[in-house]
Amino acid sequence: MAGSGPVLLLIHGIGDDSSTWRPLLDDLARDHTVLAPDLLGHGGSDKPRGDYSVAAYANGMRDLLGVLDIDRATLVGHSLGGGVAMQFAYQYPERTERIVLVGAGGVSQSVSPALRAASLPGAQLVLGMLGLPGMRAQTEAVMWALHRLDHPLGRDAEDLVRLVDALPDATSRSAFLRTLRAVVDWRGQVVTMLDRCYLTAGMPTLLLWGSDDVVVPVEHAQLAHDAMPGSRLEVFEGAGHFPFHTHPDEVLAALRAFLAESEPARWSAAEWRELLRRGRD
Repeated sequence: MAGSGPVLLLIHGIGDDSSTWRPLLDDLARDHTVLAPDLLGHGGSDKPRGDYSVAAYANGMRDLLGVLDIDRATLVGHSLGGGVAMQFAYQYPERTERIVLVGAGGVSQSVSPALRAASLPGAQLVLGMLGLPGMRAQTEAVMWALHRLDHPLGRDAEDLVRLVDALPDATSRSAFLRTLRAVVDWRGQVVTMLDRCYLTAGMPTLLLWGSDDVVVPVEHAQLAHDAMPGSRLEVFEGAGHFPFHTHPDEVLAALRAFLAESEPARWSAAEWRELLRRGRD
C-alpha cells in the first residue's frame, strides 16, 4: 500500500503475487493510493484448503477494502486478476469507479495448452518435479531458448521462470491448482464474462493487451472490446502476457491517459436494476 489520492486496486494473476506490479507502483503512487495485495493462496498470503473461485476472490477484495475503510476504487486486473476485477464490478458496481483489464482471463474459452494440461489429474506430481534439483536450470534454459528463437512464448521467459519459482512446496502447488481448476479445465476456460459485459455500460473500461500473448490470445481483447460499450483498447506490439513488464512506459502512459480522461462511475440501484431488466441486446 503506497501513496495517497484516488484508490487503485491492483489484482495480480494466477501463480503471481503483488511484486508483479513493481514497474508501475512508484509512478502511480505519486497521485493515487495504490493497493497491491497477494491474493489468497499466493505470495505471502495464507494457502488454506478453501474456496479459490473468482467470486470468492472478488469477495476477498471487498473485505479488504472494507477493512481499510475504502468505499470505492478503480480496479486494475491482470490475467486471473482481470476476471476477479470484472466479477467485483458485477457484484459491487456501486464500489467500482473504473475497470482496467490487462491480458485478462474469462473472456472466451481458448487459453494456453499448458494451463489446460495443468488442470488435469496428476498435474500436482508434474509440478512437484519442477522443484527437483536441476529442473529449474532446465526450465530456464528452455524458456531462454524460446526467447532467442523469437518464439512468442519467449516474450515472457523471465516471468514464466519466476512463476515456477513461486511454487516451492506442496501447499503452494495445491493452492495454485485449486485456483486454476476453478477457471480452467481440459477444454479451456470454464467461465466467461461475455454474457455480462453489457453491464459495463457507463463504467469506464480500458483493455491493455500484448499482441503476442500466448496465454490469453489478443483476439480475446477484441471480443471483450466489442462486448463492452464505450471501452478503450490498447494493444502493445511485441508484448506478451506481461506488457507492464516489457513495455512499462507505454502501459503507464495509456493508464494515466485513461485515468485523466474518464470520470469515475456512479451507479445507483435503480440504474443497475434497469440494465438487468433490459438485458443484453
